[in-house]
Amino acid sequence: MRAAVYKGNQRLSVEEIPTPSPGPGQVLVQVKYCAICGTDIHAVLYDAAPVGVVMGHEFCGTIAALGNGVTSWAVGDRVVGGGGTVPPGKEGAQLAHPRYDYRTMGFASKPMRAYADYILMEEWDPVPIPEGVSDEAAALCEPCAIAVRATRRSDLKLGDSVMVLGGGPIGLFCLQTARAAGATSVYLSEPTSVRREAALALGADAVIDPNQGDVVEQALALTGGLGPDVVFDCAGWQRTLDQSLSMVRRNGQVVLVAIAWEDIPVLPIDWMGREVRIQTTFGSVADDWRVALDLMKTGRVDVEPLLSDDSFVPLERINETFEALTKPTTQLQMVIRM
Repeated sequence: MRAAVYKGNQRLSVEEIPTPSPGPGQVLVQVKYCAICGTDIHAVLYDAAPVGVVMGHEFCGTIAALGNGVTSWAVGDRVVGGGGTVPPGKEGAQLAHPRYDYRTMGFASKPMRAYADYILMEEWDPVPIPEGVSDEAAALCEPCAIAVRATRRSDLKLGDSVMVLGGGPIGLFCLQTARAAGATSVYLSEPTSVRREAALALGADAVIDPNQGDVVEQALALTGGLGPDVVFDCAGWQRTLDQSLSMVRRNGQVVLVAIAWEDIPVLPIDWMGREVRIQTTFGSVADDWRVALDLMKTGRVDVEPLLSDDSFVPLERINETFEALTKPTTQLQMVIRM
């Protein structure tokens, strides 16, 4: 089978490697689509991925083979690549390790992922794709689940106002999950015009171009001078954290969704007087995936504005696609088509 193997020095190599066989309690999934996550881009850009690893964790496919004792699945079942309920004792490092550190432990438990034709999974790990959800949409279940997790971790209440900083896929999902959770007004700040247009298509009440005026002043103007109740930082930069803490209203909350890969200094005196709350969020849990799929099925989350014909590329173009995504881009989401 083909797999994109990380070789270090910001390079992946598409190689032929043996197709694995499922052992007892395992299933072999034939990957159909694997979306490219910003985390993978940064892992390559900062050369943080271990040499020899196969990345790719936003994927869908079909069950291709069953190991002994597997009773939950049949060959041909459509599945998303994760979101199953983890049995006791099988937790990954994030849940099992009391001092979890993504930079050193993030790839430790799964050296073989889904930038490949096939992937082995434990029987409990996949989640079925419901009728009414396309394979293309299902490939984005994982980033949608992250937005579900972030929204659930927030203090968002019915009638609240929300600002999302960063209009990448997770930011656009946060816009929709915040609305689904009861936000009355949802705004988004994003420098790329195609992403602002997508946000408006997805129901944003207003969008801000941070290259055209002060973001904080515009956010205050949109919220009657008070600031939004909840700010989701889906960019993870110094300037967006500063903007988040400066714009959020008194007793409001800033939710850190994006992973910051560089040191970000903060000056608490600037916002402590407003008793601002900071909430971090990381990844997702099993129920978030099921909620994400349900939101897609019921139309409360729309994936279509995130994708175009140009979004899909073959595995052989993964290096050039990664390189392009390390620079400012007009793309909303790129997906490897296996």
